[in-house]
Amino acid sequence: MTGFPEPTALTGRTATLPPMASVPAPQAEAAAPAPPHPLSAAELLRSAVERVRTARPELADRFDLSSAQDLSALRAGVHGASTADTTDSVDSEVLAVVVVGHLDLARWVRETCAFALALPPEARDAWRRSFTRTVYLAGSPANLRERFDFDHVAGDGSVAWRGPAPGAATATLRRLLKTFEAGHELTARPAATVTVPGTVRSRPAVSRDLYVATAKVTLAQALVHINHLLAEAVLDGLIGPGDRLTLRFVPRLNGLVAEFATLRVDTDVHRPDQLQAYAGLTTEV
Repeated sequence: MTGFPEPTALTGRTATLPPMASVPAPQAEAAAPAPPHPLSAAELLRSAVERVRTARPELADRFDLSSAQDLSALRAGVHGASTADTTDSVDSEVLAVVVVGHLDLARWVRETCAFALALPPEARDAWRRSFTRTVYLAGSPANLRERFDFDHVAGDGSVAWRGPAPGAATATLRRLLKTFEAGHELTARPAATVTVPGTVRSRPAVSRDLYVATAKVTLAQALVHINHLLAEAVLDGLIGPGDRLTLRFVPRLNGLVAEFATLRVDTDVHRPDQLQAYAGLTTEV
């Protein structure tokens, strides 16, 4: 969040007063705080439709996406692979698989960015067309490394990534392990700052805030939302090596004094016919 400078005191002496006398200089007026920024329904819908347009422009042009219900129907059709215009199966859909042994959110954010940054262009494009679909499994990466070739493993071995690739390439791994389940509500926690790994930069490093909504959001749901936001921000060049991301946990994003460069928008957990922002990456701070 952008900070405001402290007021600067201006001091000085007047020639008409004795040498030891002084006139207190007026204090510079503090800048008025920015007003809260409400995320309107139209803005949330626009953000969600833009995500579709970036990943699959032909779908955005073909379907009416004028409501939250339209977006939900489209998503169900894409992931269900049952629309009349496609013959794709689940095993041919491109997806990434994450094996979670131990979860530390700050480290996971750092390593998620590292995974996405290391993808070759063709894998990036295919994953984006599948809306960066990711499956989360519970297991020990250390116990699986002899049997499965992971594409990225966290430095402490707590989490490992495979793909993105057609589902058939990870079918054995997905059948072996159970879904990562963390059904407890994500609680507020202190802010944490991570530095995105990597030394090859196409631009100077920047700092951004990563806001995460916690009200009525489970830890497992938060992983999904944050993953989509981070992966797509990397693919769009909003996140790069050396960038500093500060995680900030808030009940809701609506009303924050922040300017967002991108949002993760999905169906509102409280109102299924509306949309909600679950995570947001700010402009440079």
